[in-house]
Amino acid sequence: MKFGVLLMPTEYSIAPQELARLAEERGFESVWFPEHTHIPASRETPYPGGGELPQDYYHIMDPYIALTAAAMVTSRIRLGTGVSLVTERDPIVLAKEIATLDILSGGRFIFGAGAGWNREEMLNHGTHPSQRWRVMRERILAMKAIWTEDEPEFHGQFVNFDRIWSWPKPVQKPHPPVYIGGNSSYAMREVAACGDAWMPTHNPEMPPLGERLAELNRLLEEAGRGPVPITVFWVPGQPEVIEYYAGLGVERCVFRVPSLPADQVVPILDRRAALIEGFARA
Repeated sequence: MKFGVLLMPTEYSIAPQELARLAEERGFESVWFPEHTHIPASRETPYPGGGELPQDYYHIMDPYIALTAAAMVTSRIRLGTGVSLVTERDPIVLAKEIATLDILSGGRFIFGAGAGWNREEMLNHGTHPSQRWRVMRERILAMKAIWTEDEPEFHGQFVNFDRIWSWPKPVQKPHPPVYIGGNSSYAMREVAACGDAWMPTHNPEMPPLGERLAELNRLLEEAGRGPVPITVFWVPGQPEVIEYYAGLGVERCVFRVPSLPADQVVPILDRRAALIEGFARA
């Protein structure tokens, strides 16, 4: 099993490039940064975690710039978005940003994509919440065309352009892997339609992952596809939880570290590194 770390990088947290360098030194396989372009000051959408929305959600840095900084001080660790809100980005611009990052990192980028949960946030970008999954699918399919074709064109309900020239193309072929984030049936449907992997979040209040895999595999089979890799986010540092996911064949577990200064994050990182070292010896 592979292990990654996730940080919501802010101006007061450990720097994203420092976290990436320390994580690589400690044997982590990947580092992940999520995305919120902003948080509406007045909103009705409740925080999925319950209670007040933590301030790091609206202090968070841009993930692509943060990952580029991380790429410059590392050489092996994979660099992922966990997740990038495709419903809030122009697909032509995003395709170029991702291709550029993939080149600058030597082909280490993983494209974690999501439709978003904050309704007011996506509305500010012109995406209606009821259409967010269809918008995400079209934008991903359009980006795949841009990455893989010399003169791509795309004609859909939400994305529409005639033949274009757009370089650079990504290092990874045919393109960086697309990991679809989300726990819902909608997310699993999009995995089958346009994803290379599924990226659910550890949530003890939901049915166990093993019980949900049947639905995912059914959707994949209906789409004429076989099983895909699974990365689980926000995994607690509990050996029994990791063992459960390992038993299911999960590809990767990702631990979150808090948005705190380096002197408070490094001990947490060291504890997680000791944990994964134990699994490596097993």
